[in-house]
Amino acid sequence: MTRVEWLETLDDLNPRAEPECVVAEACYERWEGRGALGYLTLAAICDGQLEDPPEAARLIAAHDTFPTGMLGYWARRLAAGGLLAVLTATSPARLGHPGGGPKLAGTNPLAIGIPSSDGKPLVTDVSWGCVTYGDVLAGAATESELVPFGGEHAHKAFAAAVGLQLLVDSLIGDGFGAILVVAQPAADPVPALRSRAADVRLPGDA
Repeated sequence: MTRVEWLETLDDLNPRAEPECVVAEACYERWEGRGALGYLTLAAICDGQLEDPPEAARLIAAHDTFPTGMLGYWARRLAAGGLLAVLTATSPARLGHPGGGPKLAGTNPLAIGIPSSDGKPLVTDVSWGCVTYGDVLAGAATESELVPFGGEHAHKAFAAAVGLQLLVDSLIGDGFGAILVVAQPAADPVPALRSRAADVRLPGDA
């Protein structure tokens, strides 16, 4: 509920806006949020992929798509529908270099959804900060704690955040956005992994 109050502070949101697919090709789509809440843009994109899945794979670039919420939700939705999904999204710059300096990248989570014949998709969803911005909004952490995770290896999380930042920026241009890849699986590796894992909790398990 803390996020609801925060959403009210975002000036660029338009409650009457509707996201639109402005380019639709077999292997590529471009969407414009047009001021709609990012959640609604991703919901429309997921609906479109499930209704008209790619023959092999498709790249979707979503411009003006913010905020996007927990990316694992969208990856799980697509994986539950039988599609492989890889999703990332940008946000205001909140992570700086571990050595100091200005904020250079958003937390830029990366979510991956893998469908499974056992009906339990495997979903990973990792952002690159020690805490989330949601933690900051909820008062569970301070902005000074929002740094790349990893301690002495924090440069690795910083590198991932910067790489994803520039990937999205290169494909959508200015502003915030999301990049989604959906694909048809060629194999079914999740059940075998669950069998080998035995009682170990895997990413995304309840």
